[in-house]
Amino acid sequence: MADYKLGYRYTSGPIVVNGKVIAGMTGCEYYKNDVCFISAHDADTGKELWRTTTIARPGEPGGETWGDLPLTFRAGGDSWLPGTYDPKTNLTYWSTAQAKPWGRVSRGTDGDALYTNSTLALDPQTGKMVWYHQFLPGETHDLDEVFENVLIDHDGRSSLFKMGKLGILWELDRKTGKFVAARDLGYQDVLEVDPTTGKVTYRADKIPKLGVPVDFCPGFQGVRNWRATAYHPKTQALYIPITLGCQRSVFEKVEQKEGGGGYGLIGHKMLRGYPHPASPNHRGGFLAMNIRNGAILWHNPLATSPTSAALTTGGGLAILGDASRYLYIYDVTSGKLLFRARLPVPVQGFPITYTVGGKQYLGIPVGTGCYIGEGTGSATATSPNAMYVFTLPERAR
Repeated sequence: MADYKLGYRYTSGPIVVNGKVIAGMTGCEYYKNDVCFISAHDADTGKELWRTTTIARPGEPGGETWGDLPLTFRAGGDSWLPGTYDPKTNLTYWSTAQAKPWGRVSRGTDGDALYTNSTLALDPQTGKMVWYHQFLPGETHDLDEVFENVLIDHDGRSSLFKMGKLGILWELDRKTGKFVAARDLGYQDVLEVDPTTGKVTYRADKIPKLGVPVDFCPGFQGVRNWRATAYHPKTQALYIPITLGCQRSVFEKVEQKEGGGGYGLIGHKMLRGYPHPASPNHRGGFLAMNIRNGAILWHNPLATSPTSAALTTGGGLAILGDASRYLYIYDVTSGKLLFRARLPVPVQGFPITYTVGGKQYLGIPVGTGCYIGEGTGSATATSPNAMYVFTLPERAR
């Protein structure tokens, strides 16, 4: 599909739509005369049927948003999480990551840099881009919006919900891509969002300048990261794992040479991370947010960061794990803690629920993944990578 020597790789599985296997490519942080893409393949033969690039090339629609940068230096736009499909609209929705290097001053752009930090609605038959919505034009802090697209029908509307690192819940019409609403959790200080149009305006004092330290909240980990949200139709709420923190960084120029570019320490130096002033004693939290008006139904602070995706059940449970190795089970409506167990290492990935012989179970994966060491001690060779399975009591099934 692509040359791994140039950095290309897959970081997630594909989805299947009407006999087509669709996957997003990542590994586009380095400068090369090519870009990331989403592709579809015949499920029987593997034959590539279409390929849609996630970076606007020079001369193409949107290409001018990169200024006069040649294709070689248009990096980023990775699609490193799976897409989703809606049979109602016959569209498949994919997210793209930030432009790279992270800071505008490092990569030499001052425009929108399409199609980074966007949701792309593609025709699964042809790969044609039916619509796109860019949440953060010209993003400049590694606070990207690449995470899951949640498709929910409510109040007569077919909506797509998305929350990225800034902790803003975006709502789009998933048929047209039209902006509907933006509801900010209130933990970010880098930009303002017009509530009518969704237009983003960066605060002037938060835009990085070469060699000048800048403070911003949240830090690179974001309020949200890849730990997925969960929806519950009874409460009409999303259940959101959050991480809270800020940082001071300095951004530097990145030399434009083929094979260069990159992310992380290339073009950026983190001077320090520190607690979020709104939550000095708690690194994380788990909250329920109403999708219709943004109201917070409940918010349970956590001493350390969440390490798993959220899970909700038809029996009214909301489930999460954290870096302190705890598994938490809450009531979806009230947020009351119903059960807690401490495991050998933190919960990772996605908890699941299933039924066998009339009994409902929770399958909880644990392992030595991200955040080991944050209040947990270091991982060792004897740290288990395992599944723990719990039986739900009758009242919770």
